Amino acid sequence: MYKLTLSVDETVARRAKRYAEKAGTSVTELVERFLDLLVRPATSGDEDFPELRRLRGLLKGTDPDAYRKHLLNKYR
Repeated sequence: MYKLTLSVDETVARRAKRYAEKAGTSVTELVERFLDLLVRPATSGDEDFPELRRLRGLLKGTDPDAYRKHLLNKYR
């Protein structure tokens, strides 16, 4: 299992925890499922999730190393 540290608005984090508790899961599981859906190759079922189509479009042409450097500089 790979450990990932995220910074999230406190209000969003609290709401996510409540949602996860009601859904009988964890915030970790919610984030993992969301990321899995986000990076999965597009399928014909994507019409049901227009949000995922928009988010996938945001990732096209990005440089993960440049973003990693940006984050390192931002949080020094």
